[in-house]
Amino acid sequence: MDKDMQEVLKKAEVLIEALPYIQKFNRKIIVVKYGGSAMSNEELQKNVIKDVTLLKLVGFKPIIVHGGGREISRWVGKVGKEAKFVNGLRVTDGETMEIAEMVLGRVNKQLVTMVQELGVKAVGLSGKDGGMIRVEKKYSDGQDIGFVGEITEVCPKILYDLLEKDFLPIVAPVGLDDGFHTYNINADDAACAVAKAVGADKLVFLTDIEGLYRDINDKSSFIPRITTSEAEEMIAGGIIGGGMLPKLGNCTSAVKNGVNKVHILDGRIPHCLLLEIFTNEGVGTMILRDEDKR
Repeated sequence: MDKDMQEVLKKAEVLIEALPYIQKFNRKIIVVKYGGSAMSNEELQKNVIKDVTLLKLVGFKPIIVHGGGREISRWVGKVGKEAKFVNGLRVTDGETMEIAEMVLGRVNKQLVTMVQELGVKAVGLSGKDGGMIRVEKKYSDGQDIGFVGEITEVCPKILYDLLEKDFLPIVAPVGLDDGFHTYNINADDAACAVAKAVGADKLVFLTDIEGLYRDINDKSSFIPRITTSEAEEMIAGGIIGGGMLPKLGNCTSAVKNGVNKVHILDGRIPHCLLLEIFTNEGVGTMILRDEDKR
């Protein structure tokens, strides 16, 4: 058999391997939290958008929730302010909130444009639209960190309406409190709350790490799949720390509140989304219900 034919057959095998997953997830909602390096590198950005668009075209109902962290910090610096963080949360005064909303709006429409270039209809919105995300003021260990919101409610009607009309919603993490003041929301928190509210089958975090490790310094301790109970034991045992701690907390909370599975993926790997969802091996860490571990 010549080399060209072998290449063609390999492609056919990949498609056949993907078939049961395509059948299983047809018409299911998947929420993709998009941020980190995959967002700041143009090539990776295109890959992620291609992946999400492909998911849409094979029958998934994707929703993207994006951040804007590095870009917000860059613009805050441009106006001569210094970005401040308390326990990983951006201290957001009135001026910083204006900058954050401006930057998130710009990022949002860039993503909408990229999706539409690939022939899929997309709509960009923030948590303000349709009263989708309601918040209250968030404090960090009792400290006032400004206009940072703790989500109190997600009204998913506008998302359901868009999905039903075949649009791909792209959500910026900004919300309103009861007094209609604007608040910045941690994008991981927003993705988790949206996934719970729409009863997503999957919630995917694109991050700057490969997934979970029992020991971050030992690559052989990588964890491809873990139950919520095992994850909570790791948190309680102090095995997980730093920025992964709130992320893993969000993951376990999502699974306990109706999301079928949560995936932590390295957004720096080209097409990690497709590899995780459509191949038998996968490439990241999957968090699942205790009763689903097999």
